Amino acid sequence: MDVLSDVLRAVHLTGAVYFDITARQPWVAATPPVASICGKVMPGFDHVIAFHIMLDGWCWAQLADESQPEVRLEAGDAVVFVRGDAHFMSTEPGERAAPDFGIYYRPNDRPLPFIFNEFGGSGEKSRFVCGYLGCDARPFNPILDALPPILHVKHSSVGGQLTHDLIRLALQEKENPRAGGETILSKLSELMFLQAVREYIESLPRESTGWLAALRDRQIGAALRLMHGRPAEAWTLDSLAREVGLSRSVFAERFADVMGTPAMHYLGNWRLQLAGRLLASQGMSIAQAAAEVGYESEASFNRAFKKQVGVPPGAWRRARRPASPS
Repeated sequence: MDVLSDVLRAVHLTGAVYFDITARQPWVAATPPVASICGKVMPGFDHVIAFHIMLDGWCWAQLADESQPEVRLEAGDAVVFVRGDAHFMSTEPGERAAPDFGIYYRPNDRPLPFIFNEFGGSGEKSRFVCGYLGCDARPFNPILDALPPILHVKHSSVGGQLTHDLIRLALQEKENPRAGGETILSKLSELMFLQAVREYIESLPRESTGWLAALRDRQIGAALRLMHGRPAEAWTLDSLAREVGLSRSVFAERFADVMGTPAMHYLGNWRLQLAGRLLASQGMSIAQAAAEVGYESEASFNRAFKKQVGVPPGAWRRARRPASPS
């Protein structure tokens, strides 16, 4: 079981490339807090991540609150704003501008991306694409809290270069559009995000803790693969510890130390996420979804779901149905 891939599927990660921009120095582009535009750009998702990929030229990228250092992007680099914070892209460090809220909508009469040419001044050209990744934040998404606010994928990495080249190739179709071009770009943005997460995992110090660090831990990673591979099984601390070759007490302590949460608590949260997807996308009854992920009774599932999400599963499903993405 590939745990990272399993989570990305279960949280319904979906990408969209929105803008193909050619700019001349000096230029500055502002992105508002994604929460203020998510209903327009990625309707139906709990959380939206912004990203930019530099095709030609260079620029600086920085959070609006300046809580993180500026990132210099070279041609082929990508930057991901995991929290969806307001941010700026510019050729002059510290440059600011007001966002244009009118450009954020999903068109009905033509495919994405929108094309903007000759944006900015009259100097050297830059070209970059901007887009969004939508995903579930509830009932449970362990990736979002495990990542920093900004991820920088450098062109020098194998995955970064591949993504850059494929996106450039896909954008060439705008002159002679072919069926499926928008979907190709969306899948490439998802590939870029996966590469960013993988590079971040590989950069973590050996003593790191948290969900991403746990993926590469021999025993805790093995326990996660068991939980994700057979989530409905009646796992206990004893059975998980036995499977990964540790005593019950050592396993319980080590899991909590590395993950920051007890093993059974994590398993319960993950079951709720799977049940939530079954309720939202497959139209199962609450009792069926509860049984599918290992709950012995609908009542216990209802209690756990309401405690985690804040509303009962039936109310949660009814609230999501009108906004579910196609």
